[in-house]
Amino acid sequence: MTGARIAVVGSGAWGTTLAIIVAKREAALLVARSPESAARLEADRANVQRLPGIPFPPWLAVSADPADLGSAELVAFAVPSRHLRAEVARVAAAIPADADIVSVVKGLEGGSLLRMSQVIAAAGGLDEGRIAALSGPNLALEIARGLPASAVVAAADETLAHRVQARLARRRFRLYVNADIVGVELCGALKNVIAIAAGAAEELGFGDNGKAGLMTRGLAEMTRLGIAAGANPLTFAGLAGIGDVIATCGSPLSRNHRLGVELARGRSWTDIEASLPGVAEGAYTVDAAIALADQLGVEMPIAREVHRALFEGKSAKRCLVDLLARESKDELADYRTWMAGLGRS
Repeated sequence: MTGARIAVVGSGAWGTTLAIIVAKREAALLVARSPESAARLEADRANVQRLPGIPFPPWLAVSADPADLGSAELVAFAVPSRHLRAEVARVAAAIPADADIVSVVKGLEGGSLLRMSQVIAAAGGLDEGRIAALSGPNLALEIARGLPASAVVAAADETLAHRVQARLARRRFRLYVNADIVGVELCGALKNVIAIAAGAAEELGFGDNGKAGLMTRGLAEMTRLGIAAGANPLTFAGLAGIGDVIATCGSPLSRNHRLGVELARGRSWTDIEASLPGVAEGAYTVDAAIALADQLGVEMPIAREVHRALFEGKSAKRCLVDLLARESKDELADYRTWMAGLGRS
C-alpha cells in the first residue's frame, strides 16, 4: 500500500489503537512484524487478540513490508521495548529522510540504559533531533472505544512537537507539548514498575489509603531519578507522570497492574509472562531502572522490591511489608534537589 502519510510500526494494542485513531480521518498504515501477522489483521479487519470488538476503519491498511513506509510524513514506533532495536533496524532504511518520527514505547533498554527515542536513533542511524516521544495515561482499549484521553508529545525541538501534536491530536485524544523529552520518557518507563507494586498491594487488600501512599512514594522515586538524569521535576506532575501513574496503577486494563495482582497470588513471573495479553513493560524495565539509579546515586526502594518479587523469588507480600518497615523520613527531604532542578535556590 502506498500513499499513507502516517504510519505506525507495531501492531500491538497501542500501535493498533493509534493507527485506528489516524485512519478515522485519513489514510494510515499499520506495519506488523511479519507477513503472517499482517495477513491475519487484514483478513479480520480487526486486531481480534488485542482489541476485540474494534473494527478497522476503511482507510487503515496493513503491511509487513518496510517499503510501504516510503510515502510517510510521520512514523510512529509502537513496538515492545525489548524488540524495538531490531524492528527499527528492519525498517529504518525505508523511512523518508524528511519524515518526523515519534516513539510511543514506554521502557528503558537493558544494558545500554537508553531511552526509547535514543534506541530508535541508534538502531536506525537517525538524528535524535527528529524523534519525539508521546506518553501519558493511554489505556489502549479505552481509547480504541472512543473514550476521552490526553497525552503529551515531547521533543527538544518545539516545532517538531507541535507538528506531531497537529497530526495525531483528536477531539477525544487531547495532546499537549513539552520540551522535556528526558522526563516524559522516564515517566513512561518508570510508572510501569510502580504499577506492578500497586497491583500487588490491591490484591493483598492494602486498601485505597495504602495504594495511594505507594503510588505517591513511587512518584517521588520516579522524580528523584528524573532530576538526577536532567529532567524537569514538573514533568512528573503532568500527564506523563502523575497522570499515567493514576491510570496504570489503578486500572485492571493495565498489564503491569495485572502482573502485580498475579504476583500477589503467588504465581511466578515465568508463569505469568506466558499468560499476559500483551507485554507488561515494567518487568523488562525494572533492571535498567535500578542500574540507572545506581549509576546516578538515586534511591529507588519500590523498584528494588519489585525486582525481588519478579526475579528473586521473594513474595509480593513480604516485599510490601518490608517497604512499610522502612524508616520514615521528612517528606520534603528532597526539596532542595527539586528546587535546584528548577534552577531555584
